[in-house]
Amino acid sequence: MLFNSYVFIFVFLPVVLAGFYLASRTGNARMTNLWLLVCSAFFYGWWNPVYLLLLGLSISVNFTISGLMVRRAASGQATKSLLATGVVFNLALLGYFKYANFFVDNVNLLFGASFNLEHVVLPLAISFFTFQQIAFLVDTHRGLVGQQKLLNYSLFVSFFPQLIAGPIVHHKEMMPQFADHKRLLEWPTHVSLGLTYFGIGLFKKVVLADSVGSISTPLFEKAAQGSVIDFFTGWAAALGYTLQLYFDFSGYSDMAMGIALLFGIMLPINFNSPYKSLNIIEFWRRWHMTLSAFLRDYLYIPLGGNRKGPTRRSLNLSITMLLGGLWHGAGWTFVVWGGLHGLYLLINHSWRQFRQNVLGHDLSHSTRVGKVLAWSVTLLAVIIGWVFFRAADFSSAVNILKGMFGFHGATLPGVFANISPFVSDVLSALNIRAVAGGGQIFWNQWMSIVLVIPFVFMPNSHDIAARMKAGVGFLGFNPRTAWLVAAALLISFVSLNKESEFLYFQF
Repeated sequence: MLFNSYVFIFVFLPVVLAGFYLASRTGNARMTNLWLLVCSAFFYGWWNPVYLLLLGLSISVNFTISGLMVRRAASGQATKSLLATGVVFNLALLGYFKYANFFVDNVNLLFGASFNLEHVVLPLAISFFTFQQIAFLVDTHRGLVGQQKLLNYSLFVSFFPQLIAGPIVHHKEMMPQFADHKRLLEWPTHVSLGLTYFGIGLFKKVVLADSVGSISTPLFEKAAQGSVIDFFTGWAAALGYTLQLYFDFSGYSDMAMGIALLFGIMLPINFNSPYKSLNIIEFWRRWHMTLSAFLRDYLYIPLGGNRKGPTRRSLNLSITMLLGGLWHGAGWTFVVWGGLHGLYLLINHSWRQFRQNVLGHDLSHSTRVGKVLAWSVTLLAVIIGWVFFRAADFSSAVNILKGMFGFHGATLPGVFANISPFVSDVLSALNIRAVAGGGQIFWNQWMSIVLVIPFVFMPNSHDIAARMKAGVGFLGFNPRTAWLVAAALLISFVSLNKESEFLYFQF
């Protein structure tokens, strides 16, 4: 069941909300949480009921291990062996379902073997609920978690707004909210903000992401089939996917935040206009922020972080980004993507140290030209990384990149050369060939990209939501900005005729 479907918006969500607010009238948080847990189980089982058993097993094992750790710690005993057992269990589950085929394929390729493993179907959300529970076990080991109730823990893991594609939530953010029935007293504010986030997220997905996705997907498929990709085709593919992924994933995160707010639950912010970043360090503070926080707190810092000198810091950073890339998918292109961002971060840190220590620059100040140059370099690096992230394999990624950097030349539909002799001469001077036909396709591709780009630089959903909070109108809506939400919802509803899955369902 997709957030961007009629059945979810007009059937499932209203039924869940009605039951939730009826249960809340009892004044019993247990009743409301039990209702949300049942509905979350139904939501997850909608795709494949069999995987409810997997989710239930994961929750049961992690909850049991956590309880044992709390009791053992209370009696002064060590909990490290229990932590290791829990982490191995979670990684084994994730490893089998997500990486078994990848491992077997590479063993066969490396040793010329012919091991055969029946194709393993990746269960939805396994990457997300695995990371959440590993964090929970680690914090239990650190003494940061006490004994929990099974109902609240199960809801923490399976809460349907964030279950499938995040954000990756932390127990200290969620568990107190599930236990606090008083949160429902602020329902007018929650409803207004919830509808704001949901409307903006739905618009991002069905209007912006899907429009440019219809451009990038065929072009990457064309590259995978071995067709030569020229300059304009390569950039249309790369820019289209860059925009699609951002609006698709940030749209999902906004919708998840909005739906959760309808139940009085505040999810963490996951995106904060990452394509406005002036360096790659800033980019990772703005992109998939909950994953960045997890990798920092549960991988980078335990590895030693920056506490053991610059060489060790560089190694720790590289390992963290390589594993972060592999977390996204079982393929070497994801490892390369993670490795690229690790390299980007190392270069960025080195450049900052050089500017500060050698050139004596104040890093908090920069000229306007310097900011534009920094933004351009950062975005170019990000786009190059997305090519590997999206490509089916290395050859198609290289095909796209060669096209982007002019190795395969450049062509334009003949209609451009026919505009005037002057234009024809300019194209010839630039070594841009004119070919017959394709004018309408070219126009549609680039107009879609050009029309979507400005939304990257507009106020994001959190900026708009902050303005909504200042409202005093019906249900707390700010009359000056409420029309944006209404327009976004109306346009999105009209565009729901073609459902499409969110990209991060694949990860």
